Amino acid sequence: MNQEFIHYPAAPVALKMAVSIGIGMLVGMERKWSHKEAGIRTFAIVALLGMLSTIIGDNFIIMCLAGVFLLIAFMNGRSILVDKSLEITTSAALIVTYILGVLVGIGHIFTPVAGAIAMTMLLAWKAELNRFAGGLQPSEIRSAILLGLIGFVIYPIMPDRYVDPWQLFNPADAWVSVIAISGIGFVNYVLLRLFSTNGLYLGAIFGGLVNSSATVAETSSRVQEAGIASKMTTLCLLTTIAMLARNLLLVTIFSPASITSTLLPLLAMSLVSALWIGRDIYNDNRNPEKTLKLQLDSPISLKKVLWFGMLFVLIAIGGTLLTKFFGSYGILATGVFGGLVSSASTTAAAATMASHGKISASVAGSVAIISSLASAVVSLPIVWKTIKDKTVVKKLTIELVTVIAAGIIVVVLDRIFLFSEFLLHY
Repeated sequence: MNQEFIHYPAAPVALKMAVSIGIGMLVGMERKWSHKEAGIRTFAIVALLGMLSTIIGDNFIIMCLAGVFLLIAFMNGRSILVDKSLEITTSAALIVTYILGVLVGIGHIFTPVAGAIAMTMLLAWKAELNRFAGGLQPSEIRSAILLGLIGFVIYPIMPDRYVDPWQLFNPADAWVSVIAISGIGFVNYVLLRLFSTNGLYLGAIFGGLVNSSATVAETSSRVQEAGIASKMTTLCLLTTIAMLARNLLLVTIFSPASITSTLLPLLAMSLVSALWIGRDIYNDNRNPEKTLKLQLDSPISLKKVLWFGMLFVLIAIGGTLLTKFFGSYGILATGVFGGLVSSASTTAAAATMASHGKISASVAGSVAIISSLASAVVSLPIVWKTIKDKTVVKKLTIELVTVIAAGIIVVVLDRIFLFSEFLLHY
């Protein structure tokens, strides 16, 4: 037993008592609202017990924990006799509440308070979580597991160094790109599932953040089958804006200094796209739309992970070699061909090279712009092949050409007046 607790100053002890009781009352209120036997007073007392046990001594913490287990045993025994059920969730919450009280007694504030809030959220969202879990598909569960595997299991064991004498390949860099692109895709897939009832417009935005070319291909096929091909111009431009925003985000993650040379062209392209969208909406004949849902495959799969990784490695190695032999023109050529396949991987690869000093931040920004332009260009042949309405095809071609032209014009003006270099230094 710690004999010094007798001489502890009153103010710190009073603060710990208040925090522990508040934590217990927070969790206990939720249990009371759920009509459980253990409520506000029980949880507050258990949290207070955890806090006081740390003041008395370490051995007393174990003894009090045994007392909490005994309390849980009596509570479950009574529940079995009364309604033949076990209070598993409440029992687990009591144990966690005791541990949170112990943390308060040790001197922590953020961890126990944040833990109490998180636990209360989990308890309060029982119906929502059950409904969400019940609606999950096996492929979605596998995707979530795979995302955790590549992020928290595989990445830590990846060597963070160049594994070849020519300094072409760094496994950790390649895997960070896979994590970033897969994570963005998975989050937006979840958003697409949650908000799919809002129609194809929201689906085009979320789909564009995952894969713009795939989204344009699927959207054009669906609107053609449904007889609403006139909506394709707006949907394609929304997908383009989402793609531009995704590439800007990747540049921000891997090479923040490249934002200055990337922001203005991508912003100009997005503004022109937004103006065309506003015009299309304004001129809409307001006919009722058919309800459609954009269904995308789960963005995280072993095939896609390997594809992203291989593509990143090929682009990174090819870009490095081209840069060595042809200077900045080589990596710019990589941006063109890489953007036709995956502007996300190309942007991430160039930004990573900039972060390691292989190319300048300005060149990495130029690669992001070129790959974004190439990705926008790819949308045209997809629409030409799928949409049978020549008027819609012509209209979309004009709109996309102006979007691409806006990006090129801003790039040219930037090269003349060096706006990005000015921003980079200031």
